[in-house]
Order: sequence, then C-alpha cells, then structure tokens
Amino acid sequence: MLAIEPVACLTDNYAYLVHDSASGLCAVVDPSEPLPVKRALAARGLKLTHILNTHHHLDHTGGNVPLKEEFGAEVVGPAKDRARIPAIDRGVDESTGWQFGSHRVRVLEIPAHTRAHIAFAFEDESAVFTGDTLFSMGCGRLFEGTPDMMWASLSKLMTLDERTRVYCGHEYTLNNGRFALTLEPGNPDLKARMKDVEALRAKNAPTIPSTIGLEKKTNPFLRPDSAEIRKTLGMASAGDVEVFAEMRCRKDAF
Repeated sequence: MLAIEPVACLTDNYAYLVHDSASGLCAVVDPSEPLPVKRALAARGLKLTHILNTHHHLDHTGGNVPLKEEFGAEVVGPAKDRARIPAIDRGVDESTGWQFGSHRVRVLEIPAHTRAHIAFAFEDESAVFTGDTLFSMGCGRLFEGTPDMMWASLSKLMTLDERTRVYCGHEYTLNNGRFALTLEPGNPDLKARMKDVEALRAKNAPTIPSTIGLEKKTNPFLRPDSAEIRKTLGMASAGDVEVFAEMRCRKDAF
C-alpha cells in the first residue's frame, strides 16, 4: 500500500508525498516550493527519492532544484517537455510508463493546459495525479491547447476506474462547485457534494481527493452531454466539444 499525503504549498497548491513502505521509496508530486515538503518529510522521518512533475509551470516545479540538491532525488517529468522541466533526469510518456518500487505507473498524456502535460496513474492503488488538467469539479485553463485537446484529455482520464482517487494540483473545489451550480442547479449529486465541500472548507480542510466516479456525476466539464447544462447554455443541438468550449469560456470570466 502507498501512503499519499497532501502538502499545502503557496496559497492554494497541493504537492503530494507518495511513500512506498515496502521499498522505502518516497516521491513528491509537483513541489511548488521546497520548505513545506521538507517539513512534511522531516515530520515523518522520510527521505525523498523521486520528484514527479505533471507539467512545467513554476508552481509545480519550483521545488525541483533545491529538493534535488538536498536529497539527490531523481526528477521525472514529461519527455516531450524536457527543456522546460527544471533538473529533469528522466522523461516519460505513454509508451515508457514508469516504475515506482513494485508499482507499475501508467503515464497518461493529457495536453491542453500545457502542450506536454501528463498524469501519473497508480492503477494498482486506484490513484491518479492529474496536475492542472482535471480539478475537483473543474479543469485547467487552455494555455497551450484547444478545447478539442482538453476534451480529449479529460475523456482519457474518464476511462480510468470510477473508484480511482483524483489528486489534483490546486484547492479550487469551492469556486468550481459554485460555477457548476450556475450550469446545472438541478443536479442532486452536485448539490449534495457542495454541502460536503462547504463544510470541509469551513474547517480549512482539504477537499482532495475526489474520485473519477464523483467527477463524472458533478464536474460540468465532464458532462457536456447533460440536458440541463445544454439548456442553460442554449446549446441543445451542439457537439460535446462546442459545449465544453462554451463552459470553459464562461469559467474564465466567472
């Protein structure tokens, strides 16, 4: 069993410690800054062996160099974006996958937020690290891709087992849920989830992880086929990508 622990960084980022007690390996996913990660490691008596990056943005890679210098950790990131991943040692993609102790890790290429964004799926542990592509009740902005690309990336993530826990890069859930309610206010699963989210955030507690199954029920960006969303948008006969693109445009201005 892997132990996965969120590490709050910056204002709303999450890095994640991933510890495999059987092998003694310990990875951190998307360390935006070193100090919170070092504190979490010290509190648990762990030594960092790997740094995993889903994409090149500084709020996901800012801790790479200092953490690598202190611990000698191997930096693993998207092979197609090696030039923009600080201190990268190993580039991975869907064809290479990755191995973490006894765990075969599936790499999913999910571009659009950046051109070479990836996810790390520990399928034997029902966990996926989605960076800034899939958020809890949301999705990333289209900085380097198109709506078609993002919809394809999200559709790929939706093929994972519904029990898969989703560990994303930011604590955006409350705002994402409020936006979702403007599109699908009649969704009972969404309304119930928002009560849980509001209670958690009132205690400053994380809303992460979600699950693929829960996202399919409550995340509007995975639900362009929803009749209510289409009615809200006045797009009853539009294609899924068109509906998705309109939702993403509206979220940018929300």
